[in-house]
This record gives sequence, C-alpha cells and structure tokens, in this order.
Amino acid sequence: MKIALLAPSLTAHDAVGTDVIEMAAALRRAGHAVRLYADHSQGLSEGIHATGGLDAWLGAQDLVIYHYSIGWPRIEAQLAGLRCRRVLRYHNITPPEFFHGWSREHVRSCAAGRASLATLATLGFDLALACSPYNRDELVAAGLPAERAQVLAPFHRCEALLDQPADSVLLDRYGDGRPNILMLGRIAPNKGHAALFEAFACYRRDYAADARLLVVGKHDRRLARYSRHLRDLCAALDISEHVHFLDNIDDARLKACWLVADALLMLSEHEGFCVPLVEAMALGVPTVARARCAIPHTLGRAGLLWQESDPRLYAASLERLRRDPAAADLLRLAGRTRYREEFAPAVLEARLAAALAAFA
Repeated sequence: MKIALLAPSLTAHDAVGTDVIEMAAALRRAGHAVRLYADHSQGLSEGIHATGGLDAWLGAQDLVIYHYSIGWPRIEAQLAGLRCRRVLRYHNITPPEFFHGWSREHVRSCAAGRASLATLATLGFDLALACSPYNRDELVAAGLPAERAQVLAPFHRCEALLDQPADSVLLDRYGDGRPNILMLGRIAPNKGHAALFEAFACYRRDYAADARLLVVGKHDRRLARYSRHLRDLCAALDISEHVHFLDNIDDARLKACWLVADALLMLSEHEGFCVPLVEAMALGVPTVARARCAIPHTLGRAGLLWQESDPRLYAASLERLRRDPAAADLLRLAGRTRYREEFAPAVLEARLAAALAAFA
C-alpha cells in the first residue's frame, strides 16, 4: 500500500517531526511505500515531496495520514477531494489565550488551528489517531464519531537517546554533586515557567540552597518578550544565577542533562501528550508533575502527580526524592516498566499496525 504522511512543516527532533519520521520508518518496515509531504523541512535526511503531486501518486486503495498540529488550510481543502482513504493524526493545538500579550502571530495561528478542528472532525476521515485520550476527547467533542477515534502515543527517539554518548563538557559542568532539577520543553507561555520558577525558588529557600535548574528548550524569536519576562521573573525571585537556559542543544548535550538530573519538574499548563515524560521514564529520571491535560495519562503512576498549584508542594516533593533514595528508585522502576509496556517502539509499531489493519 502507498501511504503519504502530511505535515505543513517537518523539523528533525521536534515532537511532530519525530513522530512523522519514526512512523514512516515503522510503515516501511511493514512493507508499505511511504512518502513525506510538507511545505517546509529542516534537518531531514530524506527528500520531502511537494503536495501538488499528492493526488497523482495515491490510488483509491492507498492512504494519507494528515499530522495535524496547526492549521494548513490549502491541504485541508485538498483532503476533502482525495479519492484515497484518510487518517487524521491529531497532536493538539495550544489554545490561543496562552499567547495573549506575548505574540499576536501565535494567537492568530492557534485560533485558526483550533477553529479548523470542527471542520476536520466532520470531514469524513476513516480513522483518527490521537496522541492521547485528552486529544481523542477533543476530537469527539468537535464532532468526530467516537468509533473512528483511537489513541496512539507519538513515536519518539528515546532508544537513540539511550545509545547516545553524553557531552563530556556538560557532564563535568553539572555533575558536581549539586542537585539538578530539569525542565524540558519549548520556551512558550503554556509551559508553566512561572510556576516552575516559584517552585524552584521555594526548593532552594527551604531545602537545597545549592540546587540548580536546567531549562532545556528552544527559544522562539517571536516570543522574545516572553523570554525576557522569564529572565525578569528569575531576577525578582533571586534565582537568576541558579537557572541555566540551554537553547537548541544537540543530542549529546541533552543526554548529559538527563544523566545529571535528579528529577524532572513538569508544571506545564497545557500538553497534548508531553514527550519529555516518556524520555524521563526511559532514562530513569523520577518526575514531579502537575496534573494538567494529557499529563496524567502519559505519566500514569510513574511519578509524583499533583492537582494543586502550591509551589511548596512541589518543593517538598523534590526534597522527598532527594532525602529518600528508595522512593526515587521506586519511581525509576515504575517509569522504566511503563516505558517498556506502553511506549517502547515495538509497542507503538504494533499498535499502529493494528489500527491500520482495516486498510491493509
């Protein structure tokens, strides 16, 4: 079977780009002919096809999988007229209100993407593959027939990260015995950085004055005002010299960050899945997180998960893991077990094959 994977933009190593690339590899291993279609790409080793030739390549018994994470009006109009079978892969779109006051461009694009959700949900897709139950519920609420919606966690690069040698410079810099708290995610207003900094400041004040916070994530020039706000907030909390922003790092430095991390602190306010939680499970780093959106399903029982927003609660949770190695080891074990059972590549590949079995 011929299968076309569509996304407006494909970037190596970001969550959507990784899901597309690794899904394509899984489908090829299953014997399908796969092409990637996008308007823009960055860092990919294989060729990307122009969407203009999509209809000519696909026949009635073939398949298109549209990865939806932001609006792509031209292709969405084209999808309605394709003669092949169609699958919607929904990654979630951040609600625009998170960007009010920070970026008009993000407000417009997220609003347009959210507005398209109802149209796509009722476009007649044969199947929808949501990255989480949270995403699936959004699709069903928008009008997608529930029987056509399934959950498939995103493909990832955890196995490559496990095999990746760590950057020795960062290992030396941060592996000095001081407590290292890690936050991984793009620098954006929905990621809960204010709550993160307040919890970290509380942790330093009440428990570990030598603690360090590693904030790993890409800065978006369109959100420069938000980035400046974060640095001002760090200064106001008197933690600037203890918060290290690591922007756009490579795999070797990312591996070093995971190796020196004592815990992942994830206080994001909106997540459609949250891949860093899976990386923490795979690499044996205990997690403390806030129960928002898809985070409870992704993390399961493999971390300390709280509904409350009190920074003292998260600070006390971090201290519990530091003072009680047995508790931290239990979370590491639970995380590795959940990774093997729910998110290992072979598990995801089998679930993808089962979901597409009706099209084979």
